[in-house]
Amino acid sequence: MLNKFVVVDLETTGNNPKKGDKIIQFAAVVIEDGKITESFSSLINPKRSIPAFIEELTHIDDEMVKDSPLFAEIAPKVNSLLEGAYFVAHNVLFDLSFLQEELIQAGFEGFYGSVLDTVEMARIIFPTADGYKLSDLAVREDLQHDRPHQADSDAQVTAELFLILVNRLLQLPVLTLNQLSQLSGGLKSDLQQLIDEIILEIDPSSQKWHEYVEIWNTLALKKIQSHSSSTSRQFKDDFQFPLSEEEKMKMVSKGFISYEKRIGQFQMMDGVYQAFLSGMHTLIEAGTGVGKSLGYLLPVAYFAKESRLPVVVSTHTIQLQEQIIQNEMPLLTKILPFEVKSVLLKGRNHYISLEKFALSLLEENDNYDTTLTKMQILVWLTETNTGDRDELNLSSGGNIFWNKIKNEQTIFAMNKLWQEKDFYLRAKNEAQDADIIITNHSLLLSNLSAEKTFLPEFDYAIIDEAHHFEKVASQYFGRTLDYLTTRLLLSQFGQYEQRLLFHELESILDALIANKGNLTPTIKINQLAADLSYEMDEFFKLTALYAKSSTPERRGLNRAKVRFLREKGGKEKTALIHSAERFAFLLKDLQSAISERLAIIKNHKENLTSKQRGKMEEIISFSNELEELRNTVQECFVKESNDVKWIEIDFRSQQNVTTFYAQPAFVAASLKERFFSVKKGVVLTSATLTINNSFDYMINEMGLAKETTLTMNIPSPFDYKNQVKLLIPEDLPEVNATGLEDYVIAITEHIITVAEATKGRMLILFTAHDMLKKTYELIKESGFLNDYAMIAQGITSGSRSRLTRNFKRYEKAILLGTSSFWEGIDIPGEDLSCLVIVRLPFSPPDEPLTEAKCQIIKQQGGNAFTEYSLPEAILRFKQGFGRLIRSDKDRGIMVVFDKRIITAKYGKDFLKSIPPVPMKKGNIDELVEIIYKWL
Repeated sequence: MLNKFVVVDLETTGNNPKKGDKIIQFAAVVIEDGKITESFSSLINPKRSIPAFIEELTHIDDEMVKDSPLFAEIAPKVNSLLEGAYFVAHNVLFDLSFLQEELIQAGFEGFYGSVLDTVEMARIIFPTADGYKLSDLAVREDLQHDRPHQADSDAQVTAELFLILVNRLLQLPVLTLNQLSQLSGGLKSDLQQLIDEIILEIDPSSQKWHEYVEIWNTLALKKIQSHSSSTSRQFKDDFQFPLSEEEKMKMVSKGFISYEKRIGQFQMMDGVYQAFLSGMHTLIEAGTGVGKSLGYLLPVAYFAKESRLPVVVSTHTIQLQEQIIQNEMPLLTKILPFEVKSVLLKGRNHYISLEKFALSLLEENDNYDTTLTKMQILVWLTETNTGDRDELNLSSGGNIFWNKIKNEQTIFAMNKLWQEKDFYLRAKNEAQDADIIITNHSLLLSNLSAEKTFLPEFDYAIIDEAHHFEKVASQYFGRTLDYLTTRLLLSQFGQYEQRLLFHELESILDALIANKGNLTPTIKINQLAADLSYEMDEFFKLTALYAKSSTPERRGLNRAKVRFLREKGGKEKTALIHSAERFAFLLKDLQSAISERLAIIKNHKENLTSKQRGKMEEIISFSNELEELRNTVQECFVKESNDVKWIEIDFRSQQNVTTFYAQPAFVAASLKERFFSVKKGVVLTSATLTINNSFDYMINEMGLAKETTLTMNIPSPFDYKNQVKLLIPEDLPEVNATGLEDYVIAITEHIITVAEATKGRMLILFTAHDMLKKTYELIKESGFLNDYAMIAQGITSGSRSRLTRNFKRYEKAILLGTSSFWEGIDIPGEDLSCLVIVRLPFSPPDEPLTEAKCQIIKQQGGNAFTEYSLPEAILRFKQGFGRLIRSDKDRGIMVVFDKRIITAKYGKDFLKSIPPVPMKKGNIDELVEIIYKWL
């Protein structure tokens, strides 16, 4: 085995050595026989000035390198280090391109040996990691990384990471290593060479993988331990739900090292238990810190066991689902005297089909993304219990491949061998005898249509984060049509000569029957596919054209939502509807042609090879999606409906990223008829269900009956009077009486002043991305907060949880967020000391759903502002307020820039909706004094 690895990291003046960018720091760490044996680093004089942003990133300035050697002076040392070694780096092509250039200029040949990329290796070997930046991987593997973006520190961490990656490879079964080797010829690095050397080195008898992995058919899979309930923990009829505080205290404290009694949590336990016993629907508002999850899970466990009936727990997000399984269920297991069986259920497409994946390994000529994804999945199968794609960190190309191997209804029956290990079937079977079934709102609602039922029969449910339930129902009862998804779907079929699904279909047909007789000729279907592709492009162009013609005032606007009204609009609308009709017809024709072929193949299905069966599943899945697409086009454009329809368009994008939506304005009647009237006991809970202590708004929105619905309001246990100060600057202009530019200038000055007083640790909540972006740019431009980490949603890349993690990582940080940051993020303690609300969170009046709801309320003689706009804004305001105090030790300042909270008549409704806290009005200088004293 090539036993020498040199791990290299460089800092440079830019990204392009061909354009004269130079190295300013070189570092190398040598690994021999699995140990670090040498390290070398040097600053380098680049003979040009270091750009400001590089200085900010690396903390290396002109002064530091002016007396350093030129690269040519250290080139002999670099050359001797690299001799006979693998060249290893994190993103290897970047470092290699710079080093080649510099070595050749110094008169050496350059490096032409084997290269390894730790980014590529980590993606394959850690398929479930959150991110593959060096800093993310260092946190994941618990490596000290004190000085990111300094070559010596980065090289050391990369070397330690590389040793961990190689060690993990050594633990994989030889079968998996052989499969990885076969795939790795298509990678950017020489990983194949390393894997082949490892296979030769391994002594199979010393490998320990047999303890946790089994070989099944052609794949290595993690051994799944069966849930055998120990007899000592069986439920006995004399186990009684703990009614008194003492009993609850005694039970719950078993799960904690030190447990402080939470009266609110105990009240919630009683409320949930009584709701199920009485068979009543119940709304429970539980303030932050009540301990809501345990508050409902404990009574659910008792009720499920006593009644021998399953209870479904539904949350808004998949993250929260997983949090319950990973954190709350183990806690419940600790404190209960009996065993509870819980299972996490997601939609079928979330699970891998092992059979399809095994077949895909026989296919060749993959692109880079597919190759990498197959390698990720081979490693993942040795460690997953669930087979759930949400565990994987896939590229966008990887997601396309997932569509080929996801679990779906099979017509050509699954091979019995695979059926035994099928993740979806296992989850479904486990749900049949589970006490608690954890799922999400979307799946719960999709279970309402009979042919799709995935959940077992149930009569009792908990709806957590219930303030989202109505919105998710709106999406569920509605339809969406977007260009990228549609194009991706149609491109799977392709033209005959492209050798995609269409070509596969014809090949299978030709192999089975000699004469196609009166079937639609291949050439005609080929023309149909071409026409369909053209019409789809036309249709989305006309959709975008309609949206653009309806938003004449586009200056400075990046995105827009445009109502689509059948009774309004000129030639653009007529052209769009005609195109939709043609599009729907072509979809029907193509689907009919595929169906007649499928019917013949089904008659000969016993003659199909397993590879052909796999392809047929793909074609059937495509045909079903085609039908779904046609229904959507018809529902949205051809048939009359009362849905609210709108187009979302991104004016900046060169590509067409237009999306069409159709949703019902109100879902109360549908929810009542299809959900609440058929279930016996549903408990809806959230921290924000009331407005001015009344549940009426939520009861109406959900379609519940006021007289038969129980309600319960459990306040937060926090001492808000002493933990929060609310400040309202009076020296800002009225938000509605000022142009966007002027308002942004005014608030930016205030943000800078407040940030300096709080030393960052600020979350600033906006209601629109345009204002966030302009504010971010102005703060950056001002230069006043250069030593603060500025993290902005939609500008700094990454998901919400990643941005939040980064925010916590920096001492002086400011996080700017819109919609999704008003809730669901948890930043306890010192990390967040100041919350700024830029404007009261009213939905824009021209937002299509808001506009439609308001119109309907007016037509029915109601007041749209007090019945809809105000309650919605108050609920979001309460959500925003909930970000500030996350524990009884937290203290924080809340600043509201929108003066309407004290000048408008409805302002007091916002103030009444949050716990009473001391409030101070004044100019910014007075308020900053208070901040300094308070923090």
